[in-house]
Amino acid sequence: MAFLSDALGRIQPSATVAINSKAVEMKRLGQDVISLAAGEPDFATPEHVREAAIQAINSGKTRYTAVDGITELKEAVAAKFKRDNGLDVTAADCFVSSGGKQIIFNALMATLNPGDEVVVPVPYWVSYPEIVRLCDADPVFAVADASTGFKLKPEVLEAAISPRTKWLILNTPSNPTGAAYTRDELRGLADVLLRHPHVHILTDDIYEVLVYDGGTFATIAEVEPKLQERTLTMNGVSKSHAMTGWRIGYCTGPRVLLTAMNKLQSQSTTNPSSISQWAAVEALNGPQDFLKGWREVFQGRRDLVVAGLNANTGLDCLTPEGAFYVFPSVKRLLGKTSGGGRALTDDAAFVLALLEETGVALVHGSAFGLAGHMRLSYAASNAQLEDAVSRIQDFCARVS
Repeated sequence: MAFLSDALGRIQPSATVAINSKAVEMKRLGQDVISLAAGEPDFATPEHVREAAIQAINSGKTRYTAVDGITELKEAVAAKFKRDNGLDVTAADCFVSSGGKQIIFNALMATLNPGDEVVVPVPYWVSYPEIVRLCDADPVFAVADASTGFKLKPEVLEAAISPRTKWLILNTPSNPTGAAYTRDELRGLADVLLRHPHVHILTDDIYEVLVYDGGTFATIAEVEPKLQERTLTMNGVSKSHAMTGWRIGYCTGPRVLLTAMNKLQSQSTTNPSSISQWAAVEALNGPQDFLKGWREVFQGRRDLVVAGLNANTGLDCLTPEGAFYVFPSVKRLLGKTSGGGRALTDDAAFVLALLEETGVALVHGSAFGLAGHMRLSYAASNAQLEDAVSRIQDFCARVS
């Protein structure tokens, strides 16, 4: 349609949103649906954070703020980066947006030109390549499949870089796989990047607090300080404090980039919600002791789901190190027929048949760039997860 822009034609709608919408509609029609398609914690926002938002409202902190966030929040962000990541930054080196996705959008829109390339490890969060395409640049896919634990190897990164490469997007722990890079693994990638000074790094650390089995989180600018001047380190309160709907993302990076992002944001959303910003100040500065309990709950759920999916179902599920997703392979069941008579031609057909025959909503792996898999979010109660795993087992057992 001539009325719509060429840019819109370059992108696809979010597959995770589409699957979740179908599950919501099925629920509305009275069907028994367990939706494990969306990626958000099922815990309540901590009480002290909610109280800070109420106090902000009652004290009249409801006006416009600076485009890139209130000083108090940028100071809290800088303190967080120093405390948790060893990055020696000030409030002037920090930036706040309406969610982490806007940070990514701002950074890419402010820097990409037609013909530029962005290295995107596969599998990827669904929005990365679409934002790149919206900017009229080209995503270059570097495969990190189950054979490498879904982690990008240095030699694969090296092969993906060209003179046109402007960014590498690195997400750890990962959506959709839960893979979390160790310091040594990041060291290997950093050594490659040191040889290519024209490549900038956008590291999405939104799942930082969710690393399991006693592992520790690391971010690449911490591992290799020489990369800090060309790294945008992004994070937010959505996953760490169960604040997905509050829409606060933050980052630190080169000031010239932050200035450009500020210019762009001034002509789009302007400032993030003032109330959410004050809540985020309390989230970052206040007690963090609840996180240990959350991690323990999520790790228990992970173990429940991995064991259940690997229990003679035809699925193959690695144990992820972080986040709250598993990314099992369904390849052994493709090319067959479901118990309800549906042809399981590919992973998209598999998850659609699973939803329609069992009411369990998952997302197909090809939406994340890696066919033959599906993503399950275990940000749900143990009872829901046990029920869902039982339904998946039954579905797989009836495949012929």
